[in-house]
Amino acid sequence: MSHTPSRREFMIKVASVSAAMTAGASLSACGGSSAQPEFLYGVASGDPLATQVILWTHAKFPGSDSAVALRYQVASDAAFTQIVSQGDVEAKAETSFTAKADATGLVAGTSYFYRFVCGTATSPVGRTRTLPTTASSLKLAVMSCTNYPAGFFNVYSEVANSDAEFALHLGDYIYEYASTGYASSTAATLGRVSAPVNELLSLADYRTRHAQYKSDPDSKNLHALKPMIAIWDDHEVANDAFKNGAENHTPATEGSWVARRAAALQAYHEWMPIRTGADKAKIYRSFDFGKLVSLHMLDTRLVGRDEQIDIADLAGLKGAAAQGKAYSTFTSPTRQMMGKEQMDWLTTQMASSTATWQVLGQQVLMARMEFPVSVLAALNSTDTSAAAQAAGNKAVTDYIVAKNTPAAYRTAAQTGLMNTTLNPKLGYNLDAWDGYPVARETLLLTALQLKKRLVVLAGDTHNAWHNHLTLMGLTNPALAGTKVGEEFGTSSVSSPGLEEYLVTLKPAEIKAIFEGVVDDLKWADASQRGYLKMTFTATEAKGEWFFVNTITNRTYTSALGKTATMAA
Repeated sequence: MSHTPSRREFMIKVASVSAAMTAGASLSACGGSSAQPEFLYGVASGDPLATQVILWTHAKFPGSDSAVALRYQVASDAAFTQIVSQGDVEAKAETSFTAKADATGLVAGTSYFYRFVCGTATSPVGRTRTLPTTASSLKLAVMSCTNYPAGFFNVYSEVANSDAEFALHLGDYIYEYASTGYASSTAATLGRVSAPVNELLSLADYRTRHAQYKSDPDSKNLHALKPMIAIWDDHEVANDAFKNGAENHTPATEGSWVARRAAALQAYHEWMPIRTGADKAKIYRSFDFGKLVSLHMLDTRLVGRDEQIDIADLAGLKGAAAQGKAYSTFTSPTRQMMGKEQMDWLTTQMASSTATWQVLGQQVLMARMEFPVSVLAALNSTDTSAAAQAAGNKAVTDYIVAKNTPAAYRTAAQTGLMNTTLNPKLGYNLDAWDGYPVARETLLLTALQLKKRLVVLAGDTHNAWHNHLTLMGLTNPALAGTKVGEEFGTSSVSSPGLEEYLVTLKPAEIKAIFEGVVDDLKWADASQRGYLKMTFTATEAKGEWFFVNTITNRTYTSALGKTATMAA
């Protein structure tokens, strides 16, 4: 469908005009001054509960660092004649002139209008809603990987105009790279050069980058129209982060990891509509949509993750000693993805939930995205020579043919390819759950033992996936291959995907390779930007992947690319 302004957008704009006209009649001058603040980044809401929701804005007096006293108002009507919750907050320099309020006293399953007021100055009007205590259906828009220099946020526009009731962002809401870094080749042409120009290290850096992302018109519109439930991934701090560091952090030249992470998390809590607790590093939390869905938002990145393993080490490409060390770490029963405290919390949450669906909102692919070493060794993205391409094609073809040949009719070579002792399988991305097999097995086995219907939502890869979630049989070989749930992976809002890395292959070829080789993969899209809409009922979970045809022009079209369902 073509992108056109929706009736809801028009209603919000009309309400904003009305609010600006009426605000002065009910409130005193802003701080007793004639100066009026600017609301340059709009409004946002998030972390809804049954009777409360977080409201967010940014307000600043032009040319002044004075604090801005604000009144937030929540109303049941666009004209704000029926105000149901209100209170005072302050936008001040200590919080980068952002302000958040936890609006309480609301009614479950209800839509509201909200705004911030200072004298005669009024913020744009937003729409939000509370969680239902009873629900027969639920629609969630799932997004990930929003890269400002890579292109326009047309996907945000689509989500804003969708019939989804709530928006989920699974991380990489911002990127930390310098203006000439990752995915920035067309940034100048598009007028989307990253600010600041340097890689993000300080609190001021992270605040500036968050402000730039929030300045995007499609971002402002999305946040005004949909309450968001968000979790961070790595790029909110630095690429391939783990609990004690990151691939994109060098202490010798970039200072303390602890200080950098603290700055990034402070800016995140300032600029996101998230409920902030005493410990800013602990953001795993649950949301109950009646007895239909329990949504558990997880942190697989910062709070408990052990350092990633180099796949070259594990595959033996750096020698037997490096391989032995990597394998010992890889198979360690104490190796953590989320950390024991978070896993214990999740177990308790799932065990106590009576909802039909247990849904995990988290960052990276959980499914076993395993490739045989014969294929991994041949698919070298750094060698684009004709000989390398031919070797890669042959390795893939040989394996798929062997896989599809009945065991009794396989040649000796084909039998060897299917022998996992001679040709072991490894996950192609050890930053994902494939790098933490014991932790994954523990989680899936817990869901199986609790007899829960499990749906996992994932982002991170910039591509779309539908996977089965199966056990490896690590503790009980008889359970190997047992299906525990299904995974629905969303594409990116704007970050490039596999098509940018496997440049010698067409997207259709990438798709065919993955779907032909990976046992638990049921469908993939290897090249399009978009979002995932999940619809839950008592009988099924349905995933619909929507894609836009371009992110390099604000004029675009969108279309439904795939639908997949999981029966209850």
